Amino acid sequence: MERFEKVINRKGSSSVKWDLTKTVFGEEDVLPMWVADMDFPPPNEVIADMQNRLDHGLFGYTFVGDGVATAIASWMNRHHQWRIQKNWLLYSPGVVPAISTLIQSLTEEGDKVLLQSPIYTPFFDMIEQNNRVVENCPLVYENGHYYIDFEALETSLQSGVKLFLLCNPHNPSGRVWTREELTKIGDLCLANDVIIVSDEIHSDLVFKPNKHVPIASIRHDFQDQTITCIAPSKTFNLAGLQASSMIISNATIRNRISEFQKKQGFFTLNTFGIIGMESAYNKGDDWLSELLHYLKQNIDTVINHLSEKLPQVKVVDPHATYLIWLDCRALGYTDTELNNRLLQKGKLALEPGTKYGKGGEGFLRMNIACPHTTLLEGLDRFVTALQD
Repeated sequence: MERFEKVINRKGSSSVKWDLTKTVFGEEDVLPMWVADMDFPPPNEVIADMQNRLDHGLFGYTFVGDGVATAIASWMNRHHQWRIQKNWLLYSPGVVPAISTLIQSLTEEGDKVLLQSPIYTPFFDMIEQNNRVVENCPLVYENGHYYIDFEALETSLQSGVKLFLLCNPHNPSGRVWTREELTKIGDLCLANDVIIVSDEIHSDLVFKPNKHVPIASIRHDFQDQTITCIAPSKTFNLAGLQASSMIISNATIRNRISEFQKKQGFFTLNTFGIIGMESAYNKGDDWLSELLHYLKQNIDTVINHLSEKLPQVKVVDPHATYLIWLDCRALGYTDTELNNRLLQKGKLALEPGTKYGKGGEGFLRMNIACPHTTLLEGLDRFVTALQD
């Protein structure tokens, strides 16, 4: 666990989280616990493989070799019990660029794309910036848990929706959808001829006894109706390498997307994205096991600390991810008051729930993927900011 205890100064490293607080929040002297990357270095084996490539010294044109596809297929089988074929894979600089590509290649301007708020902000952005129409079917929040209103979902899917952006595990709540829930989703999408884009970027960060089930792995007809987006970026803190993959069993859909990528001029990943992705999926198992244990300890710390110091704030118990979704509505503050108190009184930068669409009002998102000492400092600032 020592590898996760070390506090590393990230300022001056072009870190979005640490170097852009003034730009994003208007305050510079704040502790950033917002954007979803970790304050931990990736596995030593991954760093060593990238260092070996750096030492080689030549950086001409590269290609994504068969070893990457083999590593991804092996990882999916080991960790998610899903046997995929290597030729199902297409690559992208990230899941968000992939979602944009999928929206552009599989829908037309003016088409409806469905999402379920509160949801990862770029879902809204990619739909709207590509001149598509957001069809929002908000999740239901009851007794500290999120649920899908399947009657409302069916109505939305019947309204002419072409694409469904599914987030599993869910960001920002950390909810892991069950096999039964995913089966209902798949059946409804098949019945209405809606393609599923399943963002499963947090799928490796699931805490027992919860289990991530790729929706495409449930049945062959779901598989051919689904594009699954994954990346090593969240799992191994490699977002800066800009490497992700799309798993697409349906050859017709896969070829359509591939042809669109050619029109965009995309043909490969950067050298270190290729090296990092292959290395992480081949060598990151033990590191991930240790990480999950450390993150669970941090989550327990948050729950216990707030239960004692600020019990009005309810922690939405995460099934997955290092993102804690905090229900602050009982405090009685407006969203503006919440954010002002955090920044000015607590000197703490969190994600406001309003960023995530309808249902996010009165919530905050906290990133707890940091050394325990940093977490405790953040919690103290949080309590200071929001206590009367």
